[in-house]
Amino acid sequence: MNLDELRDRLTSLDKKIIEIIGERQSIVSEIGKYKQQIGRATRDYERESAVLNMAKNNALKVGIDPKLAEEVLQLLIRYSLTNQERARVEAEGKGDGRKVLVIGGAGKMGRWFVDFFNSQGFITHVADKNIDNDVRSFSDWRDAGINYDVMVIATPLEVSASILTELAKMNPKGLIFDIGSLKTPLRDGLNAMIKSNCLITSIHPMFGPDTELLSGRHLIFVDAGNKIATKKAKELFGATMVMQLDMDIDDHDRLIAYVLGLSHALNIAFFTALADSGEAAPKLAKLSSTTFDAQLIVSEAVASDSPELYFEIQKLNEYGIEPLNALCASAIQIRDVVINNDKKGFVELMEKGKEYLATRT
Repeated sequence: MNLDELRDRLTSLDKKIIEIIGERQSIVSEIGKYKQQIGRATRDYERESAVLNMAKNNALKVGIDPKLAEEVLQLLIRYSLTNQERARVEAEGKGDGRKVLVIGGAGKMGRWFVDFFNSQGFITHVADKNIDNDVRSFSDWRDAGINYDVMVIATPLEVSASILTELAKMNPKGLIFDIGSLKTPLRDGLNAMIKSNCLITSIHPMFGPDTELLSGRHLIFVDAGNKIATKKAKELFGATMVMQLDMDIDDHDRLIAYVLGLSHALNIAFFTALADSGEAAPKLAKLSSTTFDAQLIVSEAVASDSPELYFEIQKLNEYGIEPLNALCASAIQIRDVVINNDKKGFVELMEKGKEYLATRT
């Protein structure tokens, strides 16, 4: 065969692959409907493992890299789960025409919650300073009123604290929750809501606005003092596969100081050191390594996000300074063992880290 004939044959095979994927997705959709009818969980890890092992074994038989087969099936499984979860959320939606207001609904996470509530059949209203007034849109949240079944506060932390305090005086009757990355700065506002007998709770989505599949993701629920409110908030996500975690305010912020505060600071320190190094980025790119490239990807994501949000996470956390002090001390410790030619000390640092990280799984 000449080149054109080979390419024609390849095109024909590619079309067949797409057709087979379409047929597979159709079957997956039917499986999702059946699982929903019999009350079975959407995700079946044992079945996924069997499918991936089958793919790798068959790949070996036909001379294909098992890793390629595994990655293709993982992509298909993830896409299938995303569709099944979305279909289940729509089918089991808690909306039934109830009204929801998302304050800060034009922001990244605010828009995620708008889409989420729309998919469940809620009549969704948005309040955000960056939008114009309309039938369901308000530039000032106060103009939207408080007559909603659910109110979501998806604004910067200091703004959320102010809104909670003001809402407490209005005494709304529906479920209310914030989605702040920190909770201690909201303590006074949350307590004011509790004193006004409001149906208030607090949640923290441990995922970003681009997230489609909630399976494997975590959603933290911080009971502000009204267990009924927390229960109702959990029910909103009952049709999803998100992993629900319960924490109190202080535990949440102490741990978040490391999970977000420390990791953000590390990446900011990384790209700040590079920016101040005097080394041209294109030259470094030519010499990049696997570790350097991986760190760059994460750092670029941090650098492109909201500086104001990241400053809030560092500054407003009552427990935030300790991880920053630990990061500075660790950097000094590494520098000292290198300056002092302390190979033993360096190895001990590496071994200590290895042992700690081994306890994570």
